[in-house]
Amino acid sequence: MKFTLKLWRQKGRTEPGAFETRVVEGVSEDMSFLEMLDKMNNEIEAAKDGVEPFAFDSDCREGICGTCSMVIGGRPHGPGELSTTCQIYMREFKDGETITVEPFRAAAFPVLRDSVVDRSAFDRIIGAGGYVSTNTGGAPDANALPISKADAELAMDAAQCIGCGACVAVCKNASAMLFTSAKVSHLVSLPQGKVERTPRVLAMVKQMDQEGFGNCTNEGECEAVCPKGISISHIARMNREYVRAKLFGA
Repeated sequence: MKFTLKLWRQKGRTEPGAFETRVVEGVSEDMSFLEMLDKMNNEIEAAKDGVEPFAFDSDCREGICGTCSMVIGGRPHGPGELSTTCQIYMREFKDGETITVEPFRAAAFPVLRDSVVDRSAFDRIIGAGGYVSTNTGGAPDANALPISKADAELAMDAAQCIGCGACVAVCKNASAMLFTSAKVSHLVSLPQGKVERTPRVLAMVKQMDQEGFGNCTNEGECEAVCPKGISISHIARMNREYVRAKLFGA
């Protein structure tokens, strides 16, 4: 298989960027998208003509970490449903196709190099309240704190969020409300998280706004591209938690 790649190249967050066109031949349909990029980079390095390899992030390559995030053909993570970039295979593209590859674009996600962006804003949102304050120790007995099946499933569904940032990349407002609400919803669904529900939602929403993310206009594109299928119902739950915290406090 042969592909023409239009790659966004940018040396740093303060440098101007532009698209560069490269042709990659001899691609197996069974290659993942990242393996195809590896092949291209190997060819760039072998040429020894001074061109830097294309920079992209990856870690687990198993759809778990979300590190591999990039926009492929105008869609975060590419054409697959419920898939991260590393789970996209070249058989999902037509032989000879031109594919555009660019970084997640948001003011809160500055480009570090090529398709690599700084998503530490998510870490700061988590640091503002996305945790339960408790002394560590031995694991309690599984039956010591009964939790209903419905609450457990709700919490687990929200906890699937891997913080990849696709929701931000696809949103016209660059909103992080799907990510933030998943973290809020996960913890408030469990008895351990209810103790800090008020300061948590206030602090996390405040930090989200300070990072420069936009607001939600309820168009649902974030849910459509989320590789873990996080529901926008969590945004509604976070909004309820926020109003409750503002009106009634603790």
